[in-house]
Amino acid sequence: MSQSRTYNRSFAGGIISEELHGRFDLSKLQTGVKNARNMLVRPGGALFAREGFDYIQTAKHGDRQCRLFEFNYNTEQTYILEFGHQYIRFHTGGSTLLAGAAQAITGVTNATTGVLSYTGADPANGTWMYLSGNTGMTEINARYVVVTNVNAGANTFELYDLFGNPIDTSGYGVWTAGGTMDAVYEISSPYLESELFELDVVQSADVVTITHTSREPRELSRLSATSWSLATISFAPTIGTPVGQTATPAVAGAATWVYAVTAIASDGLEESLQSANATTAAAATPLSATNYVTVACTAVSGAIRYNFYRKDDGIYGFIGQSGTNSFRDTGITPDLSITPPNSNNPFSSSGNYPAAVSYSDQRRVFAGTTNRRQTVWMTRAGTESNLSYSIPTRDDDSITFRIAAREANAIRHLVPLGDLLALTASAVWRIWGGSTDVITPATLTAKPQAYVGANAAQPLTTPVSVLYAQAEGSMIQELVYSTSKDGTNSGYQVNDLSVFAPDLFEGYTVTDMAYAHSPYKCAFFIRDDGVMLGLTYVKEQEVAAWHQHDTDGEFESVAVTTESAANRVYVAVKRTINGQTVRYIERLHIASSAAIEDCFFVDSGLTYDSTPVDTLRGFYHLEGETIKVLVDGGGHPDVVVTDGVINLDYEGSTIHGGLGYTQDLHLLPAALQGEAFGHGRPKNVNRAFVRVVRSWGFFAGPDADNLIEAPWRTDEDYGTPAALQSGIVDLTLLPDWSDDATILFRQVEPLPMRIASIGLEIEVGG
Repeated sequence: MSQSRTYNRSFAGGIISEELHGRFDLSKLQTGVKNARNMLVRPGGALFAREGFDYIQTAKHGDRQCRLFEFNYNTEQTYILEFGHQYIRFHTGGSTLLAGAAQAITGVTNATTGVLSYTGADPANGTWMYLSGNTGMTEINARYVVVTNVNAGANTFELYDLFGNPIDTSGYGVWTAGGTMDAVYEISSPYLESELFELDVVQSADVVTITHTSREPRELSRLSATSWSLATISFAPTIGTPVGQTATPAVAGAATWVYAVTAIASDGLEESLQSANATTAAAATPLSATNYVTVACTAVSGAIRYNFYRKDDGIYGFIGQSGTNSFRDTGITPDLSITPPNSNNPFSSSGNYPAAVSYSDQRRVFAGTTNRRQTVWMTRAGTESNLSYSIPTRDDDSITFRIAAREANAIRHLVPLGDLLALTASAVWRIWGGSTDVITPATLTAKPQAYVGANAAQPLTTPVSVLYAQAEGSMIQELVYSTSKDGTNSGYQVNDLSVFAPDLFEGYTVTDMAYAHSPYKCAFFIRDDGVMLGLTYVKEQEVAAWHQHDTDGEFESVAVTTESAANRVYVAVKRTINGQTVRYIERLHIASSAAIEDCFFVDSGLTYDSTPVDTLRGFYHLEGETIKVLVDGGGHPDVVVTDGVINLDYEGSTIHGGLGYTQDLHLLPAALQGEAFGHGRPKNVNRAFVRVVRSWGFFAGPDADNLIEAPWRTDEDYGTPAALQSGIVDLTLLPDWSDDATILFRQVEPLPMRIASIGLEIEVGG
């Protein structure tokens, strides 16, 4: 029998699947773990418990999925878009966007079903209202209700909660004065629940383009903070077509000349479709400075110039441009290499709606219709929606081309990464301008880069790469640009980021994903079983570490937006509350300080921070649930939510409450260099030396049934919570002889377990 020590200096390897536990030759095995549950691998290698999710709002339909998208106009104007079954709602800064048309409350009854009276227009039944500011019946302040049974003649409606139950106000205070109600802002959409996770979106400034093969392409536009529109896209030029065109000869004659006019938009780039013909049949020939034809049209709103064309041998050729809406043709030879644009809208009928959309080379790009699965369309250079073209072709024309592939798999995604990348179910294609680096109809080049296709989940971009879910098995692939060592070859390379953790993906489908650069440097992936996988990803440091996250429910969607100079992770979660299925919008918490009272390790949670209280209202979304609470940094017995209220055993000024979850770190089987890695020999872990960082307590042992609590309280005053600690925790473990000698570290309280390194003292049998 001998004694050895192991040392986990880092956990930057993340989760390593069981089939690789014997690969002692792998350097990644030295920093990997068997499981990291509700733990985040930090970019530097420490393993920190993930903080909880703040409750933001209940999704409109509890019985239907919703999907979240980010909308970032700039760092100060950001939103999370809640796409549900035929509606869109908006969340910003941790709150739900209201319509901004508050109406005065004129009374609320005390009854088993409360009745609210108001001034102004009648809301529609089913409208969600936010109530605030009344005196007397303060129980309904800061609460969302559903308008039910509107009595238009009396300006009243009944109060129902978000679960669809009548609100009993009979025991509430008596309304005395004031208060307002404001509707949750939403717009209607055509997208069905079954289509939500097949939508492809891309944003440019205040406009989000949305595509789906069953719907005409649409634009979601932010007109103001509380005014958004969703409309089908017009693929005609935005500048109007000239009308009222005339052609007047200076000298009468027998010749016939035919002209057309186009207008140039204020950006100097976009040209309208051509006008109807302007014909003169009484001009003298030849045309000259004195024998000319004046071509004119009615002025077009927004036009800064006009192009004039004359028909020659059946083709309209360019003869000149004017800053006014008239032009004098003195016998100019038409330039037949410059002709008016032709109208083009390939997305006008069922079977011809694109699946994918993106931007590249100052063009908006669409691809993958049902009828033309491998065709790509690019708008005119410098335009959003102009698909017009000229004959002969010009460099700034719209572009239509088909990828010539071995398999007829539809283009699912378009992703810009230096070049435009088209992802099908079987391959990745690079689309670029060849040797010129500028895409034109003449230079466009498409070449396959890898034969590892993508599934339906929209890929995400990181600062240096694209991550996507593989079509088969949902393994996560990294797509990066690389150059050979001798510099002779370059292109896009695909690397499997899940090769060391295949158990996390086999048998599952990744349905949604998002990337948070700050502070996590982490990509999040939603599996079809409701588990959320995290990938701490720092390409330049070669860090790619997996961890997994669960909750009392199922994660269904994830999106990341910027708020307060940090990336904020929003999720849509399916939960069962009080026996009823609901969907909640929640946001991953970021600590405001390192103080223990600010620790937030509950899901679907709320925070109170004010004068001391022992009763809190507002937990309506957790009605009937047993929840965990943290009171001024100290533990408290679990409490049950009744009528949205929790009652505490004692007062507190900083209170967090929500659903509990378990934090687990499970180490890999012990590998001992001096003992032939200890392979096949019985081992027993006697002690653990755990370096913690601003941590509070944990249990440790060989398995979940044999855990010992780490000693934590030091010199704190009696009755005060134990402080967060940093440093080495020395823990003697329960004996357990086994081949693997794995150790489980667990935290079940709503407080952090943050571990930087672990040393184990191990006895090895003969």
